[in-house]
Amino acid sequence: MTDASHFISTRGQAPRANFAEVLLAGLAPDGGLYVPAAWPHLSESQISGFAGARYQDVAFEILSRFAGNAFAAADLKSDIDAAYAGFSDRAIAPLREIAKDEYLLELFHGPTFAFKDIALQILGRLFARALQARGGKATIVAATSGDTGSAAIAALGGLPNIQVFVLHPRGRISDVQRRQMTTSPHANVHNIALEGSFDDAQALVKGLFAETAFASEIGLTAVNSINFVRIAAQSVYYFTATAALGRAANFIVPTGNFGDIFAGDAAGRMGLGIERLVIATNQNDIMARALNDGVYAEGSVHHTISPSMDIQVASNFERALFEASNRDAGWTAAAMSDFARMRKLVLPPLVLENLRARYSAFASDDAQTLATIKRIHDATGQIIDPHTAVAAAAVAHLTTPGPKVILSTAHPAKFSDAVARAISLAPPMPPPLAALDKLPEKLDILPNSLPLLRQFISSRLAAWT
Repeated sequence: MTDASHFISTRGQAPRANFAEVLLAGLAPDGGLYVPAAWPHLSESQISGFAGARYQDVAFEILSRFAGNAFAAADLKSDIDAAYAGFSDRAIAPLREIAKDEYLLELFHGPTFAFKDIALQILGRLFARALQARGGKATIVAATSGDTGSAAIAALGGLPNIQVFVLHPRGRISDVQRRQMTTSPHANVHNIALEGSFDDAQALVKGLFAETAFASEIGLTAVNSINFVRIAAQSVYYFTATAALGRAANFIVPTGNFGDIFAGDAAGRMGLGIERLVIATNQNDIMARALNDGVYAEGSVHHTISPSMDIQVASNFERALFEASNRDAGWTAAAMSDFARMRKLVLPPLVLENLRARYSAFASDDAQTLATIKRIHDATGQIIDPHTAVAAAAVAHLTTPGPKVILSTAHPAKFSDAVARAISLAPPMPPPLAALDKLPEKLDILPNSLPLLRQFISSRLAAWT
């Protein structure tokens, strides 16, 4: 295996793993996150050669560098092609110009109308293939702020040897987001409405992994963005967008759990020229405060009209800290331990300097988000969802040269109430989303309790035959 196809933990105490092992494990056994032992490198000519190529072929070129010999090349290519066969736009992630040197990178043409499909449609197929090769069963537990859950269900619902448990914060996602999950007909899908925030749900998932005996007994794994395979798959559209533009761009990314923007960082570490990675947050501005003030400190979660970003602890930030510390696993492990205990981390000068060399960060509130939806609609006729609008609002702060690419992460119909508040017009509802109202919902409501969650999972698995 090459260094790019085996993986180490950000906390330095886990054995090296290959691509399939990372896929199935999700979280490293020492509590850290997997990263490649060394980043693969693509030359400028290779990247420019992506211009005009099929998205699927670019995805294969990127993912094969991480996969090594964990999957046969023909199998990897077949799964990538199958993953994108049902997307509504042949470009998969098309660029739409909305102003001079300003673009939307549309990432919502998959089955659940959100960017999570781009990675999870691949991950689900590879997961089933790896599980079949290894034998046994797997239990997937995912915390979602709205979109990961439905994308995971779309990718994994109905597959053999897999049980899927999805936790969402009760009352804190849109009705469409909830119905996309709770109307699933698959017997292997279990939806949990948690009395708490996304951060509470995420903490419970981490708590399950920390109970190593229970995690091993049930074959626990994760498909959240802590799973590196999602990061690798999401890095692809940074390459395709840059190749289409023919020059380095600024990428403005609606940011909650930090996975999507770290995928851009990963692309840069693989050789992609990027002017700036811009962290765009709503009122849950922990990342903006961390970059601008140098203190990563948890605050109270605010309920906003961009609910998928209502997050105060950004799990993937650990990967960025590991890289910014020059891959100092000892420091990263200690920093994460300190943050877990104090809920606050003062970033050392070197780490902060390295982060600022790659990222900028800006926050906007609901009023600015609504105003941005209206501004873009008035100027272009384009309707955007509130998460995309959070990113579009950050464009005004940008001073670096080059094209500005706004990652448009969800179809506006998923957040029709917020859009209607902004432009007095509901966005057109795609037929698959309109049909959700006619389907029965299936979910369980649980308090924010790790023992009760563990008991719930055990009871469902006991009935699994």
